[in-house]
Amino acid sequence: MDNSFVPEIEFQPRAVIKAFQEEKLREDLAYLSAKSPFYRDLFEKNKIDAGKVKTLEDLRLIPFTTKEDLQTRNKDFFCVEPSEIRDYITTSGTLSDPTTFAMTEKDLVRLAYNEAISFTGTGGHPGEIYQLMTTIDKRFMAGYAYCLGIRMMGAGLVRVGNGIPELQWDTIKRIQPDAIICVPSFILRIIKFAEEHGIDYKHCSVKKAVCIGENLRNDDFSLNLLGSKIKEKWDIELYSTYASTEMSTSFCECSAGKGGHHHPELIICELIDENGNPVNEGEAGELVVTTLGVEGMPLLRFRTGDVARFHYEPCSCGRTSMRISPIIGRKKQMIKFKGTTLYPASVFDVLDNADYVENYLVEVTSNEIGMDHLTVYIGVKEPNENMVKELKDHFRAKLRVAPDVQFRPIDEIRKIQFPEMNRKPVKFIDNRR
Repeated sequence: MDNSFVPEIEFQPRAVIKAFQEEKLREDLAYLSAKSPFYRDLFEKNKIDAGKVKTLEDLRLIPFTTKEDLQTRNKDFFCVEPSEIRDYITTSGTLSDPTTFAMTEKDLVRLAYNEAISFTGTGGHPGEIYQLMTTIDKRFMAGYAYCLGIRMMGAGLVRVGNGIPELQWDTIKRIQPDAIICVPSFILRIIKFAEEHGIDYKHCSVKKAVCIGENLRNDDFSLNLLGSKIKEKWDIELYSTYASTEMSTSFCECSAGKGGHHHPELIICELIDENGNPVNEGEAGELVVTTLGVEGMPLLRFRTGDVARFHYEPCSCGRTSMRISPIIGRKKQMIKFKGTTLYPASVFDVLDNADYVENYLVEVTSNEIGMDHLTVYIGVKEPNENMVKELKDHFRAKLRVAPDVQFRPIDEIRKIQFPEMNRKPVKFIDNRR
């Protein structure tokens, strides 16, 4: 294993990690004060002397940055001249326009390093071959980041892109990759294709999958229904990751499978409650991040909208840095249905475990008295009412409540799930008033 991709700080006591991060924070605040129009305005408006913010606790003196800030004042976050920008990336925003992120050469090196240390944490090493089953176009950060990181690590990469199970298996046969990178539900699609076409997938070269975009684990780190279903079919190593464009950083599991490891040199993390206050250790809260070492568009106390827990006990891999739980849900997607609080991911988990469900959409609306109402639209080849009863029983067993379940043509759902401009499948539609 290349020690240059095993950061020493991740193995230090918590007090050492905290002091290290505070030094990095002071450097970042000086940079923002000098370079960022948005944060200069923020400091001036709130009468904040950034030079007096010296500890992680002092961060609470600074207001949060929101997705709306990024969308409405996008260019004010840029800290460099256009001539220094090497790559433009966008997110899919909740308002009318997506958010643009500008990355300098230094930022791209940082992005590659982030992925190299993440892949190394999964046992990655020079000479491996990774098959990329996600897009690197459409202004998408993640796919490009994987390419940069795998190259930095000294491993090989074959860029197949998303979809097309036939091409995926042809590539596996030709190139013999050691690992795949993909959305976990897509693994079930390629397994199904292999079974239908007589492909001996259980004895192919692939030994592990680095998975993005969907949870593989429950809150206690056991495999959820999706993860269990993949593992039962294909006994490969499964590694879950969590990341976002705004963070320019990822949290990737190690072989212990006990949460995504925090990289203290790259990002500061907080968890807050509904009132913006820190949660108690072990409690769930909204993740707030401050990027470290970003040159083009650094962020300070950015509210991700994602709800998670932090775990501080040392990992069996030897790392002592914090680990993040599977994402419990997005704060804005929380559903209160029949007295029960749900997140879409828990509904997806039940549907992903039903073999007869080809695809689905989950819709939340407001009923006549303003309460949340949940409907699941499923696409199946041969619908019958027993499927509805069985699904409702599974929902009650897993979630304690059962949404309405309705059949829709498979092609109709597919068109909604994969709109032309989207990079990720649409599974959840929020039509609440």
